[in-house]
Amino acid sequence: MREAIPLTGEPVELADVRDATAGGVPVRVYRPRADGELPAIVHLHGGGWVLGDLDSHDTVCRDLAAGSGCAVVAVDYRLAPEHPFPAALEDSMAAVRAVGELGLDPDRVAVFGDSAGGGMAAVIARELRGAVRHQALVYPVCDARVGATDSYARYGEGNYLTTADMRWFLDHYATGVDPADPRLSPLAAEDLSGAAPATVVLAECDPLRDEGVAYARRLEQAGVEVELREYAGQLHPFVQLAGVIDDGREARAWIAQRLGAALGG
Repeated sequence: MREAIPLTGEPVELADVRDATAGGVPVRVYRPRADGELPAIVHLHGGGWVLGDLDSHDTVCRDLAAGSGCAVVAVDYRLAPEHPFPAALEDSMAAVRAVGELGLDPDRVAVFGDSAGGGMAAVIARELRGAVRHQALVYPVCDARVGATDSYARYGEGNYLTTADMRWFLDHYATGVDPADPRLSPLAAEDLSGAAPATVVLAECDPLRDEGVAYARRLEQAGVEVELREYAGQLHPFVQLAGVIDDGREARAWIAQRLGAALGG
């Protein structure tokens, strides 16, 4: 992932970028302007709960801050296998609850996550009903039953993210955990009513595509406002690789606009 950083795009200059802690968890705060109590987008990076860090997703966070007018709080949550389930989720939840410690507006908070981070963002938006105003889910992990959907059969080999990759990630993060635990599989939650409105971005040629569609439909059935956009022909990491994939740049800009409108950034 570090070697891929040059493919993620040019870093946009912002008024202030600094490392801090929120709820005892390391974070990096991106501010598009230096003064004022800004809304907060809490960013949860992908990487299968095993890979990724603040640097791997730096350009994503910069683009979200610049495009939304909101501060972005990137969470450096603990990684597996040294820190198995639910450590990453607990760190992420603690950071969301503590954005006020950073001088940001605790009443205007959204969560953004891609892949494993997207699954955690979905869990947090459900568990912190009323405290999270919007959830942006980019090809989220919503079902820990690896291989359970048609998109795994169609795209589980030869399309960047593989079925074997997903099994490896879950074996490192959640060995022995019931895949129906709603903290691991958002689709397994019985009640999604009252969750934050959602922006969902999916890639067509992604083994996680079908579970993302299913989760968006579950949210809609629960009365949650959902805007779903699927990018034809794209692979799992396309939003991350916006430096070389035009659809990735467009998706970042669209998500940032949606988040800014939701939070009043």
